[in-house]
Amino acid sequence: MGLSTALLTLASTFLLVLAVELPDKTLVATLVLTTRFRAWPVFAGVAVAFAVQSAIAVAFGHALTFLPDALVATVVAALFGLGAFLLLREGFSADSDGEEDAARSGPGPVSFARAALTSFGVLFAAEWGDASQLATAALAARYGAPFTVGLGAFLALIAVAGIAVLLGRKVRNRIHPKKLQRFAGFVFAGLTVIATWQAVTA
Repeated sequence: MGLSTALLTLASTFLLVLAVELPDKTLVATLVLTTRFRAWPVFAGVAVAFAVQSAIAVAFGHALTFLPDALVATVVAALFGLGAFLLLREGFSADSDGEEDAARSGPGPVSFARAALTSFGVLFAAEWGDASQLATAALAARYGAPFTVGLGAFLALIAVAGIAVLLGRKVRNRIHPKKLQRFAGFVFAGLTVIATWQAVTA
């Protein structure tokens, strides 16, 4: 893979995952955690969770590349299709903040380790089956560049966490989650069509 192709893969992965995650529960969960704990342990915990989840998604996507091209394209189409369904369903659903109590801290100061471990657990669980995880796996399979895709996805997730930690609840007043979810859902739907076409013509 040439440098220009690698940069394009990195940028496209970053932008797609960023668009998916900004209106997603990842941002909300991180916002909730920052109201419970100090910012740095929250950021450290979610960063490690994102690194692990990105690695899992990339490993799954990379494993797909060993399958026949037609089957890979079919699986990629299915992953993008599932992502489109999840995003569009959420984007067109009735308004609900969905701010569950992601973490509860008892009275008194909480140690760095406890806050970081709690944040890790919350975000690690939240990312399973998430649209960004599906996208990362699909892009890793499509581009055959696990490291570049994984890095792009991780940087996007870190950017979302950084926004949540630095700006806190003000972020929610400056974005329109439903519109972003719809936009990302339609992007996924378009990628589903492309992958389906590749599967049919492979």
